[in-house]
Amino acid sequence: MLTITQALYDQIVAHARADHPDEACGMVAGPESSGRAERFIPMLNAARSPTFYEFDSADLLKLYRELDDRDEEPVVIYHSHTATEAYPSRTDISYANEPGAHYVLVSTADADEAGPFQFRSFRIVEGEVTEEEVKVVAAY
Repeated sequence: MLTITQALYDQIVAHARADHPDEACGMVAGPESSGRAERFIPMLNAARSPTFYEFDSADLLKLYRELDDRDEEPVVIYHSHTATEAYPSRTDISYANEPGAHYVLVSTADADEAGPFQFRSFRIVEGEVTEEEVKVVAAY
């Protein structure tokens, strides 16, 4: 189960809506081995695409160095789907390389009346996708 604060949930949703019709992407970091999402890190979708997201390689390298310096790890890796349901695509699954992370997908298809708003979380390990419950709390 992913437990996330209302503030982080709201930040992820706001980022997804702000970047619509392009996919938004980012990360929420937390203290190593804590499993607790704490620090919201919106990223630029280098692909600037409504159907695909890509972290800028230089930005990602800088981020991972920063995570190491701060004894943090990726707890949530998120992106949006702008016209489809919030479920990992084949490409999303192939790029999932953080087995300990929660992969959050937000569907902003409702902005174009193409479907309902969705906020869903998945574990993706060795190509296997498992949906998990999302619990939104006021604070940890």
